[in-house]
Amino acid sequence: MRMPRSCPSAAQGCHIPGDAAQWRPGDEYPMDKLKQIEAFIAVVEHGSMAAAALTQNVTPVMIGRRINALEARIGVKLLHRSTRRIAVTEQGAVFMEQCKKALADLDRAEMLIAEGKHKATGHLIVSAPAAFGRKHVAPHAPAFLSANPEVQISFNLTDRVVDLVREGYDVGIRIGGAIDPNFVAIKLASNKRVVCGTPAYFARYGVPQTLDDLAQHNCLAFNLQGGQQRGWYFSQNGKTVTVRVNGNLDCNDGELLHRWTGEGLGLGWRSTWEILPQLESGELITVLDEYALPAYDILAVYPQQRPVPAKIRFFIEHLKAQFARPGYWMDTAGGN
Repeated sequence: MRMPRSCPSAAQGCHIPGDAAQWRPGDEYPMDKLKQIEAFIAVVEHGSMAAAALTQNVTPVMIGRRINALEARIGVKLLHRSTRRIAVTEQGAVFMEQCKKALADLDRAEMLIAEGKHKATGHLIVSAPAAFGRKHVAPHAPAFLSANPEVQISFNLTDRVVDLVREGYDVGIRIGGAIDPNFVAIKLASNKRVVCGTPAYFARYGVPQTLDDLAQHNCLAFNLQGGQQRGWYFSQNGKTVTVRVNGNLDCNDGELLHRWTGEGLGLGWRSTWEILPQLESGELITVLDEYALPAYDILAVYPQQRPVPAKIRFFIEHLKAQFARPGYWMDTAGGN
């Protein structure tokens, strides 16, 4: 930030903070600490104000002002000046070496950040639903790491909706649900939920025709912490309807619910990603198809940021490419 080369007087409304009370037209304001240090190093390395000024693209007077400001700020004389030569003081030599190290570290930091835009590096922390993560996220990690050897991945597979920011995750894999407006959601694949059961179950207990009929069926529900059952959601007359279902089995593990549904123990409210082969083979049949269910697409979610680190971008692109392979869901979904 630079102060304009001319400034109205205080009476004209120009506010100059107390620590800049000595500011004069033509001065830099506020004095840039980095430029002061660069000016000091340039003078020591090139031996004169004039030579240093050429390297910094400023006047020798400005170089002198920067060094004066630096000495005043740290309270140490850094240079011995005479009409014939400039010599660094003992304290100035120590200060210069530390400053050069700091500038080198800054250069490295900038290089790493710039590199991170185009090269995947660092620790990638991923959250995913337990069953989906085991079947469709974690299995793709080896190929991703082979292509990006400077990345380390940590997975947390849980059906709890984690707080990505507070808990320190880079990306979360979500199946449907509301997305915070402060997050970016990238669709990885299409998916929806269906109510389904086996032909044997329907032959014995009948086929539900309306949402109210679900009360007469054994519904295998996912439970939350404390044993509270999660409702099943449908769209009816343009509104989302929550149906509280009942059954003699519930649990917090999607794979177990899938297995119970396939064994004919009750109705399941399952995602197409996990039951597609069984639907194709006729082992499972969907019901209540006329009631549209809310979208349950498979999403990759991460906090809004610019630029998005390459490790996040590349990982999401890797999953999208895997999920888009012809026949992928038939080859990998389902199975008890």
